[in-house]
Amino acid sequence: MNIGLWLQRSAIRWPSRPALYHGTDLVADYAGFDAAARAVAGWLPTQGVAPGDRVAIFMKNVPDYLIVQYGAWYAGAVVVPINAKLHGQEAAWIIENSGANLAFATPALAEALQAAGAKARVVDTGGTDYATARAHAAIGGVTERASDDLCWLFYTSGTTGRPKGVMITNRMLINMALDYQVDVDRVSQDDTALYAAPLSHGAGIYNLMHVQMGARHVCPLSGGFEPGEIFDLARYFERVHMFAAPTMVKRMVLAARDTGETGKGLRTVVYGGGPMYVADIVEAVDMFGPVFVQIYGQGECPMAITALSRDEVADRSHPRWRDRLASVGRAQASVAVRIGDAEGQELPRGEAGEIMVRGDTVMPGYWRNPEATEKTLPEGWLMTGDVGFMDDDGYVTMQDRSRDVIISGGTNIYPREVEEALLTHPSVQEVAVVGRPDPEWGEEVVAFVVPAPGAALDSAILDAHCFAQIARFKRPKAYFPVQELPKNNYGKVLKTELRKHLEEGAV
Repeated sequence: MNIGLWLQRSAIRWPSRPALYHGTDLVADYAGFDAAARAVAGWLPTQGVAPGDRVAIFMKNVPDYLIVQYGAWYAGAVVVPINAKLHGQEAAWIIENSGANLAFATPALAEALQAAGAKARVVDTGGTDYATARAHAAIGGVTERASDDLCWLFYTSGTTGRPKGVMITNRMLINMALDYQVDVDRVSQDDTALYAAPLSHGAGIYNLMHVQMGARHVCPLSGGFEPGEIFDLARYFERVHMFAAPTMVKRMVLAARDTGETGKGLRTVVYGGGPMYVADIVEAVDMFGPVFVQIYGQGECPMAITALSRDEVADRSHPRWRDRLASVGRAQASVAVRIGDAEGQELPRGEAGEIMVRGDTVMPGYWRNPEATEKTLPEGWLMTGDVGFMDDDGYVTMQDRSRDVIISGGTNIYPREVEEALLTHPSVQEVAVVGRPDPEWGEEVVAFVVPAPGAALDSAILDAHCFAQIARFKRPKAYFPVQELPKNNYGKVLKTELRKHLEEGAV
């Protein structure tokens, strides 16, 4: 089935129920939301978009994002969501790799795509093309799609430095949304989904169960995360749900500590996307009450591997409550989770190994990348690359990441991508990028640089070089000049040694 049917059904059932807000301003009720999506869906075929074709969305968090998304689904297209924080060149590469011939973008991002020479027609949501789309004759009905047809093509970077397209089907999103109602939280028509994290990622996926139940959808006027704005909107709407990276939760706690805010109106804050320290979540519960739920997922199994319920997050009576709070919870309903050895064989409870997942929320594979698919999905089991163990009660605790991914503010940053950008500068001979612990962001990017002969390391010049090639948030926050990088006998850089230098304060 086409996941877009959920909006159609809600519009029939609750046509006058408020749907889309920009700040506290009502943009559309469910009838208007449906009508706008139908108009976009009617316009897309006139631009050569057929069922199964890809439509890219490179937009800030605004109500039109959801209108475009459902318009594409109504037309039977596959949405390619692109993080609005990416550099124009990075977004252009994703558009080209996906084969999208149409890309919707908010004004500044549209300019970035055009400057990058994106190989797709760019529809500026502030321009005449989009106005024409919104005024077009509406599609008669939602285009029929099979449950195993693609509906989302999500790009997640890999250790090679190039993003990989995760193929996400209607079935995957349907099961994810139903799992949410069972394992994470119950949504009602009185709830409000607040999108402070990017709509291109997990926060955006969580629109589905709120559309299904006829709840409200709010995009902050800031277009992102500002603690004071979040508190104001929560008080205004009440029963507010939001997804937050651990660093966002920490910033909310710090802001509340300074201002006396209590989080009134917050009903559910789902956190994930990076490690949350036990002390931090304990303080958050003390500050705001039992509103927190933890989830663990990946792009390859979106938001749907494990969950730790609000009762478990808030519990202080169980004899092992700290151990449970340090875990990522237990398997969600649609998946099987196990811990495997190097060959993928299941390990006994309590033994550490790679976290493996199989089920109806796991991707069928990577877009046009059979080699990566075969490596990541042996016998249908998703090899997460995360190391952890499972206790006798089924709680999974992550211990480390087998890949070198850096998680800063809940966003994955892959060192190889940053290294490749730096290596194109003539003053850089060798470079190794690692994550340094940061109390606010979780981790921050730092680079160990071997200067080219006769060259001096100039941080400002390297910063400017990074800004021209990759997103601002990926650039190193510090550069350390070194004569050589530590390597093993095979010439591989020993990043564990570099992290040890950071821990010991040797740089």
